[in-house]
Amino acid sequence: MTQRRLVLLRHAKAEPRGALDDAARALATRGRDQATVIGQSLKDGLGDFDLALVSTALRTRETFRLLAQQVDVGAHEFLDDLYEADVENVVKAIRGVDPRAGHVLVVGHEPTISATALHLHGGRDQLGSQVALGVPTATACILEVQAPWAELDRGGATMTQVLRAGV
Repeated sequence: MTQRRLVLLRHAKAEPRGALDDAARALATRGRDQATVIGQSLKDGLGDFDLALVSTALRTRETFRLLAQQVDVGAHEFLDDLYEADVENVVKAIRGVDPRAGHVLVVGHEPTISATALHLHGGRDQLGSQVALGVPTATACILEVQAPWAELDRGGATMTQVLRAGV
């Protein structure tokens, strides 16, 4: 059976909204640093990814591009459905992943990243409590998934780690 690992990552720190449309917000200098650091942390701790699903917002695409300079990602998809998504949108996108993919990265937004991690983890243990009130920018929730991607549902994964960029 293929070992499945799912990483749900909140994008790195973005510039303030100001007059820009929210989807057009770029990463702040701190965010660029965070994206590089979290990419290296993912590489060191987890290795490479078969697939990344990335929101189409500028800050998520920039986060992905910077972290992908640190960790190899076999393929990626920019998905409109991940911008302003709810938990069900994220789970639906993951269910559509090729069954041969073992390690999948999702780069999205709060509060959906933490809510999806809790939904899939299904528990309020120590790690669940860490993400229950949301996660800071450039934070990754790492989950081990036992069932095939197409069958992923509430409680269908175990959160094993929460990684923060710390920049």
